[in-house]
Amino acid sequence: MSELHPQAFTIRGRPARTFDALPAVGRAAPALRLADPDFKDWTLDDFPGKKKILNVVPSLDTPVCQLSARKFNEEAARRTDVVVLTISADLPFAQARFCAALEAPNGKFLSTFRSPEFGLDYGTLIVEHAWLGLQARAVVVLDANNVVTHRQLVSELANEPDYAAALATLE
Repeated sequence: MSELHPQAFTIRGRPARTFDALPAVGRAAPALRLADPDFKDWTLDDFPGKKKILNVVPSLDTPVCQLSARKFNEEAARRTDVVVLTISADLPFAQARFCAALEAPNGKFLSTFRSPEFGLDYGTLIVEHAWLGLQARAVVVLDANNVVTHRQLVSELANEPDYAAALATLE
């Protein structure tokens, strides 16, 4: 068994920790299986030849999560080689409400509700805070072969990710 490396961050200024570190740059991304608003499961293999932005958020019912989903999807809409996977612990019903208000031709909204291993494998599961069980705000960018090219655990959950840094790794 490998050693865990929990990551510290804050939620509204209060200390929090993740289960483990985000996947390392230059390494293959862990496999995933997540459900969309129609309860269909998706894996990384469902997007062959596409670069992927994994926009991990605690809940689409919050303004910053909605903003990051919109911004990343607006950028991806300009490209044919990129897909945005916005990942949260929200139930597919809640994700469907948000999806109805957002045009995201190159995006998928995916839920961890029946795949708790996602937060363990990707190091985004909040394990020390009242929000235990939700995902920390993070961005993981993958190349077309699912190798990690960028990762960011946002240091304060209320802040937006560094869009420019994430998008720069798509070139």
